[in-house]
Amino acid sequence: MFASDMNPARDAGRVSTAGMVLFPVQFTWPYGGRSVSVSGSFNGWTELVRMSQVEGSPNVFKAVCAVPHGSHEYKFLVDGEWRHDDQQPHRNGEYGMVNTFDTRPVPAEVVPQHQLSAVILNQAMPRISEEDVQAARRQISAFLAAHTAYELLPESGKVVALAVDLPVKQAFHILAEQGIPVAPLWDLSKGKFVGVISASDFILILRELGNHGSNLTEEELETHTISAWKEGKAYMNGQVDGHGRPIPRQIIFAGPCDNLKDVALKFLQNGVATIPVIHSSSEDGSLPQLLHLASLSGILKCVCRYFKHCSGSFPMLQLPICAIPLGTWVPRIGESNSRPFAMLRPNASLSSALNMLVQARVSSIPIVDDNDSLLDVYSRSDITALAKGRAYTHNLNDMTVYQALQLGQDSSTPYELRSQRCQMCLRTDTLLKVMEQLANPGVRRLVIVEAGSNRVEGVISLTDVFRFLLG
Repeated sequence: MFASDMNPARDAGRVSTAGMVLFPVQFTWPYGGRSVSVSGSFNGWTELVRMSQVEGSPNVFKAVCAVPHGSHEYKFLVDGEWRHDDQQPHRNGEYGMVNTFDTRPVPAEVVPQHQLSAVILNQAMPRISEEDVQAARRQISAFLAAHTAYELLPESGKVVALAVDLPVKQAFHILAEQGIPVAPLWDLSKGKFVGVISASDFILILRELGNHGSNLTEEELETHTISAWKEGKAYMNGQVDGHGRPIPRQIIFAGPCDNLKDVALKFLQNGVATIPVIHSSSEDGSLPQLLHLASLSGILKCVCRYFKHCSGSFPMLQLPICAIPLGTWVPRIGESNSRPFAMLRPNASLSSALNMLVQARVSSIPIVDDNDSLLDVYSRSDITALAKGRAYTHNLNDMTVYQALQLGQDSSTPYELRSQRCQMCLRTDTLLKVMEQLANPGVRRLVIVEAGSNRVEGVISLTDVFRFLLG
């Protein structure tokens, strides 16, 4: 290895081997320093490639090098001292502890063309064909078709259901006290479950009532029953028959013997986050028993449990998420026809956050600082925190997102990144790793962040994963 005072390379990333196919690889040093360079076996340890400081993230340095196919070692020269990143693959080599990575070509039919020039973050990019992808999808689809919703039922637990003639205010407080975002609705006069009420309903209720007056009053919420709200919602959405009467939306439910593929498709086709599992011993559906509230995370947990130990036979599961069409990404500069990516600052009004959730049709919004680094996430389910201290009676334009999030946590908890709320992943994480994170109870999406700076790069939801897995 050359001396540490050697001049940096004039042409960063140039490899002298003629006729060799090269791949762009981005190296990242997220631990700070005044002067950072990288070198490795990909340039024969003969050149120092100077790394640039990332704007807005003073501790993060990056450089892109042209790297030939094969296995490589590399190290960082930080302020004159050779160092390695112990958070990346590493081993003891000829030059002490060094980081390692492999480069392999990726077929264009799997990786979108605009991503071929993108970076490979210090990590191997597995080889996979479209046939491999389709084969894995068939295996997962067959597994789901062979298992039933009965397998989602826990050994013990409780399911909260609400009467449809319950006042909205009381239902709001029950969801908050029980710590649940959704509850099935029971109509005693009909003797059956007729729907669900969720955090999304309360967002719409607060927006609708707020449009007809300055501040909400408890009396307004007290006089509206859940059934009255559902009828009003049908009128708002134009769901009326020829006589102008509201058409009730049929409850989306599953039976315990329904196969998991059909249940997953119900989630995707109806855009719901929870599906009640209901059993009835009679042919006419009377005397229904509410067994469980199914979620996509429960189904994904079954998939992960089965395929985890044979993931080596499914190259698709080892693909980094940046190499597959998955999730919603922050548009790159100059990218056209991209849907705007929803993000908010902590000082944004709660009213603007609720409007964005409804208009963008998303379940959560990343809360970021001035550098777009992740601070928190505001989700639809966070609306139930307004029941604390009857905060929903305040003008929502005067309450910030920061204040609204503080309602949902203990006052002694500092406002910082909380792992339970902000589930994150990197663009280089494998599909299997992302699936395992999303399979945890209560996790509905992962925020994709940049290594070191936590700058938001995108969001992956449970729905995104199942749309990809089922093709």
